[in-house]
Amino acid sequence: MLKVSQAVIVEGKYDKIKLSNLLDALIIETNGFGIYKDREKLRFIRRLAEERGLIIITDSDHSGFQIRNYMASGIDKSKIKHIYIPDVFGKEKRKLSPSKEGKLGVEGIDDKILLNLFTQAGITAEQTVNPDPVTNYDLYEIGCSGKPDAAKKKKKLLKTLDLPEFLSTHSMLSYINSSMTREEFYRLTDNIL
Repeated sequence: MLKVSQAVIVEGKYDKIKLSNLLDALIIETNGFGIYKDREKLRFIRRLAEERGLIIITDSDHSGFQIRNYMASGIDKSKIKHIYIPDVFGKEKRKLSPSKEGKLGVEGIDDKILLNLFTQAGITAEQTVNPDPVTNYDLYEIGCSGKPDAAKKKKKLLKTLDLPEFLSTHSMLSYINSSMTREEFYRLTDNIL
């Protein structure tokens, strides 16, 4: 698994699932063209670009390029790395028929090809690994999951971290573990929860 320090931007949930099996990274999905209406998510992505840089990987069809260009507009070009998947014709296993253009999306591309694309783009693995990461159990312990009012507390934590409320627990943990130590996390949550 490749540990990547930049945030990885993909179109949809199946792309995110695919890359989650290959990368240890904060992966954010645009929900396809949903990004055009989601100002909060766009603002969050722009903030991530400033804080850690972005890797944008979209499908190689017309829609993928539209979304890619929309995402990249207004962001300093030095903060973005683009990964382009090759034109591979076929259909994803979960689909009954090929896409409109007949090309495989990110989710359909072979794992080895995807990892090679990251290497070719100069994406280097982060060598340091947080030896004591914040986990789902920690979120349970502080009341942000599995307890009464967990949703309310999670929302408060996201607001304190200046993260959008749509963020999944997995993405939130990824952000926390790349931004602070366990001790810093507990000091922060002791003060707000």
